[in-house]
Amino acid sequence: MDLTETQIASEPIFDGKFVTIARDTVRLPNGNESYRVVIRHPGAACVLAVTEQDEVVLVRQWRYATAQALLELPAGKLDHGEDPALCATRELEEETPYRAERVRLLHTFYTAPGFCDEKMYLYLAEGVSATSTRTPDEDEFVETVLLSRQAVKAAMQNNEIQDAKTVVGLQYWLLNS
Repeated sequence: MDLTETQIASEPIFDGKFVTIARDTVRLPNGNESYRVVIRHPGAACVLAVTEQDEVVLVRQWRYATAQALLELPAGKLDHGEDPALCATRELEEETPYRAERVRLLHTFYTAPGFCDEKMYLYLAEGVSATSTRTPDEDEFVETVLLSRQAVKAAMQNNEIQDAKTVVGLQYWLLNS
């Protein structure tokens, strides 16, 4: 069965700092026309970093859209043409006092494919070491949080971790190490 929807037209609705929104007219598999509102996003990378003490490196930051501080893997949007691996490495250093010798791609996934094309790249940091500095963006206020496996399990069972990319990364860590 062909499930393909074909774009007929696209009308820009909003052009923002790092996302655009379009109203696309599409032809459905049955030949009818419909429309889709789509958020276009440049993509993002997140990094699962684990210390020598077997603690995962997370950040707590205020998320305006959810009106709460969330516990998350370090992450950020891709700059135009940026290699996702470099983005993951950069975000770890910007948001935390840790760095990685190298990163390895674990998985890619779409964050909200019903209305957004954001593709997330999940990396595993290898050779993680502490530094004395971090270099957050000027509009970024983050707190570094280290959690053991037991603390991660408890936080997930208590619904204290609500960010999807973080749930994916932490589930990987718990299941594969």
